[in-house]
Amino acid sequence: MSKDNTRPFLGFGLGLRTEHYQYVIEYKPQVDWFEILSENYMVPGGKPLANLDKIRTNYPMVMHGVSMSIGSTDPLNTRYLKDLKTLIERVEPFWYSDHLCWTHAHNINSHDLLPLPYNETTIQHLVSRINQVQEFIGRPMLIENLSSYVTYNDSEMSEWQFLNEIARRSGCFILLDINNIFVSAHNHQFNPKDYIHGIDKKHVMQFHLAGHSQQDEMLIDTHDHSVCDPVWDLYRYALSRFGAVSTMIERDDNIPSFIELREELSIAEKIASDVLSPEQLIISGKPVLKSAA
Repeated sequence: MSKDNTRPFLGFGLGLRTEHYQYVIEYKPQVDWFEILSENYMVPGGKPLANLDKIRTNYPMVMHGVSMSIGSTDPLNTRYLKDLKTLIERVEPFWYSDHLCWTHAHNINSHDLLPLPYNETTIQHLVSRINQVQEFIGRPMLIENLSSYVTYNDSEMSEWQFLNEIARRSGCFILLDINNIFVSAHNHQFNPKDYIHGIDKKHVMQFHLAGHSQQDEMLIDTHDHSVCDPVWDLYRYALSRFGAVSTMIERDDNIPSFIELREELSIAEKIASDVLSPEQLIISGKPVLKSAA
């Protein structure tokens, strides 16, 4: 897909979680789309895939991963990429994404999303690996900004400059996590609006919204609370800059009922309707991401 073209707008979605399978299957609630965690379904057979097959007949989907470890110096995991491609062929998502981080070192999984130094050497490394993934999968990917708690002395630029340059050189897109921007801005004492203003509009394909926790003076991206008011305010600012971007809420712990989570999503819908015109909020519903070549 050329970044000069209009991006698809899916509307407002939720992260599909095990606790909500039966409710979604039985009641088919009004949600524009679901995001699935790729690794939960990268296994042959079983109940997760059976439930996914039922749900995907009624809802558009995107896929989001946590284990690609795109920033690692370990070789890319070809078994993982084969399983990911198989799942993509089964689900037919609008797009797939993973985090701009490393999780593996020397074939050991840290089970954490670890940050990278923002410099030219890291950019070259990441662009090469993203291109390998995109060539193997046959379509561009989305990369997500992290919540961060440390910085590197080797960093030479801001995170938003780093993201822009990777997207520009590789042809990938950005999954912009609004909560992660807020958390990192608090932890590292920068203005979150500078981050949003610094991201090139043409790269952004999706927004994440989530809740976080506070530990002493630090904010932690825990996904176990509702979205807080300052993050909603930042979302409003992001919409005013980027326009209609497919938006979803993540919740991974202290998971409420589906009805309660759907009510929270209505806040995003209300903010978008306040900021954007009805013409901007028309759902396109057409997968347009093609080969990254």
